[in-house]
Amino acid sequence: MKTNLSSQITLSRVSQNLYKPNDVFELSRVTRLEKVRTEIYETAHEGAIRIANYIAQLIIQKQSCFQKFVMSVATGQSTVEIFKELVRKHEEENLSFKNVILFNLYEYFPLTNENSGCFAQLREIFINKIDIEPSNIFTLRGNLDKSEIFSECANYEKKIAEMGGIDFQLLGIGRGGNIGFNEPGTQINSTTRLVLLDNVSKKDATDLFGSVENVPISAITMGIGTIMKSREVVLAAWGEHKATQIKDAIEQPASLSNPASALQQHPNVRFVVDLPAASELTRLSRPWLLTSCEWDDKLIRRAIVWLCEKTQKPILKLTNKDYNENGLSDLLNIYGSAYNCNIKIFNDLQHTITGWPGGKPNADDSNRPERAKPYPKKVLIFSPHPDDDVISMGATFHRLIEQKHDVHVAYETSGNIAVADDEVIRFLSFLKGFGEMYDKGNKELEAKCTEFTNFILHDKKDGDSDTRDILNLKALLRRGEARAACRYMGLPAEHVHFLNLPFYETGAIKKGDLTQADVDIIKKLLDELKPHQIYVAGDLADPHGTHKVCLDAVLAAIDEMKGEAWLKDCRIWMYRGAWKEWEIDHIEMAVPISPEELRFKRNTILKHQSQMESAPFMGNDERLFWQRAEDRNRATAELYAQLGLASYEAIEAFVQYHPL
Repeated sequence: MKTNLSSQITLSRVSQNLYKPNDVFELSRVTRLEKVRTEIYETAHEGAIRIANYIAQLIIQKQSCFQKFVMSVATGQSTVEIFKELVRKHEEENLSFKNVILFNLYEYFPLTNENSGCFAQLREIFINKIDIEPSNIFTLRGNLDKSEIFSECANYEKKIAEMGGIDFQLLGIGRGGNIGFNEPGTQINSTTRLVLLDNVSKKDATDLFGSVENVPISAITMGIGTIMKSREVVLAAWGEHKATQIKDAIEQPASLSNPASALQQHPNVRFVVDLPAASELTRLSRPWLLTSCEWDDKLIRRAIVWLCEKTQKPILKLTNKDYNENGLSDLLNIYGSAYNCNIKIFNDLQHTITGWPGGKPNADDSNRPERAKPYPKKVLIFSPHPDDDVISMGATFHRLIEQKHDVHVAYETSGNIAVADDEVIRFLSFLKGFGEMYDKGNKELEAKCTEFTNFILHDKKDGDSDTRDILNLKALLRRGEARAACRYMGLPAEHVHFLNLPFYETGAIKKGDLTQADVDIIKKLLDELKPHQIYVAGDLADPHGTHKVCLDAVLAAIDEMKGEAWLKDCRIWMYRGAWKEWEIDHIEMAVPISPEELRFKRNTILKHQSQMESAPFMGNDERLFWQRAEDRNRATAELYAQLGLASYEAIEAFVQYHPL
């Protein structure tokens, strides 16, 4: 089973010469705007293995000299795979950690539960699985009395010095560019101290604590000055949601507003990133500014869109002078003139626009994104959570139904952990009242309502997981909302499928790994329906990772079924959701939305009442999901209009996936 096919989506769009140059001269050319040595890997897994191998090498070198190896580490999504690989090396390759001295970079404060927080996570995924000496483990304590904080910080700095300083510092990067909990505005000479957490850092911690309300208000962290004293620093970052922070830290001047940029002044630092995290670096996003390009249709389109934005002109008004003055004279050599290039790109973009996402019957489809036949098509929409379908492609979903296609939707996960407790209390109150009106004396119903209410209001403590019964109730709420939205759109109830993929059903925020059991569930549905069109969420910027796992599950199922006859006549379209839209140079189908359709889409999203302002995992964006969706769709339409194409109220965008 191939479990990471989503990483190949980026590979199909990036020339290898840009992230793995053939020689030092080309490397120097493409990295000349980068102020930090940066290694780019095709996948996060590959990058994590590279870092783990390097750490193992350093440990073994120290062991050969009978020396201690002092390492400081951060926890979080960026380092989990690194720790997993180090554990594997310990279990399968006998890598010993007996000479390792480990410092924890930070800890939340105050902690009321010793099983929560950063050190608890580090114990679970790393420390408890290796042979490190307990006396060699040091952490900042989150359960101190306030009066002890100052001495705790001073003693931590003293202990680091007693151990000879830190040999190797492993970092991640936060959404504010923070390293550790050194947030924007932190001085470069700062040492270990207590800091108040800003809203961004608190929302990033919802994975660890369950909700923003449960996140402690502060943390104790090593300072930037402490980090800068480390003899070597490696910063790891994976995913599109880190791309802006990575670009700013690597290419922009060092600034207090971006703490990670302070690392530019460290004599021995490396950033290790995957392609999505590196996607905004100039060598990947604007390579024509640095080197000669391997021009293809998408790169040409990206360059022309950039040129339009830079010159504030629509495509058809670009001139030879615009091309020559902005480093795009290569395109004049290819096409002969600005006019020829302009027409080519204008037509390419024009041909992405269609009001018939399922294909227009009895029409010439040579310049349309979807084929005319067969009609009607059997369409299957995969939705990671029970609302991503309407948030991401609600107007297209409705258009497919209106145009008489045989539409089905499959909700891959229950979405139960994204339901606030208050929502359950509200529906339990309704259920109890309903029972009193029409089933008075039903003791079992009354007892259950009382039991669940008491658990939520009195027995459940911060950090506690829900019982399986409560999780089932939350899943029931999400299913009811999804059915209501589908009913509003006119989709028959029998065309709504709830897959409940096992990887999600852990009862906790942390999910399991993708397994064959997940893939087999999807394969069974595909084999049953044999669709002509599949829609999947390609929203890899999802900060909680569920979208990526769901996408990998669908792509793995398709990979295992690629010999099937029906799949040869099936097109797979990727949509994006609440976090980020497809770049216009990659859009292959753009579905226009009228003002009335946009309002209809909003009403459909609002059927998911539990996911309005009370939803615990909305990320760092303060807008509600329907607001994000409308702003994103309007922005796409506005960009098309600025390029000189038709002006629409909004547009939903799609990119075709071609099975490897």
